[in-house]
Amino acid sequence: MTQYPGTAYPPPPHQPGGHPGQVPPPPPHFGPPSPYAAPQHFVPPPTTSWELERVDAVGGTEFGLAQLRVPPITSGLAIGSLVAGIGTILVSFLAGCFGTIGAGEDWGAVVTGAFTLLCVLAGGGAITAGVIALRQIRRSGQTGRVRFTGRGLGIAGIVCGGIGAGIGVLALLLGLLLQPS
Repeated sequence: MTQYPGTAYPPPPHQPGGHPGQVPPPPPHFGPPSPYAAPQHFVPPPTTSWELERVDAVGGTEFGLAQLRVPPITSGLAIGSLVAGIGTILVSFLAGCFGTIGAGEDWGAVVTGAFTLLCVLAGGGAITAGVIALRQIRRSGQTGRVRFTGRGLGIAGIVCGGIGAGIGVLALLLGLLLQPS
């Protein structure tokens, strides 16, 4: 058995009439083409962009352990942090609008307080998710682990969450100041 250098598995079989690894010609087709089948010359593209990084031989067997190079993944926590931070800013502006519109009536401060509570909770969630995402990104990329990206998204989520919570608190203070005595 012929082996590739540094591997412990057999080579792919040789196709007759071609080079090793060459795709054989499609078999002959009789009758009309099926509307549901792919064309016979169709070769599907690879579904992943994983590349073989190295192959370690398993002692006492003819098998090997393949380690793949996985492309980096954007951290979902960082994306969620940014979305929550932007949502916090939008809700804080909504709280400010209700605080100024309802200032002449009795409901302005109450509605602003409810929206401010929502701002502070969402801003705290955005900050927490951003900090966890930054920790996840910093610890990733070691041998055998997936590498995460999105550090800028996590930082932006922390900043937007803090700004949104701050604007919400300022909107509550404005609503309380404009409330008639």
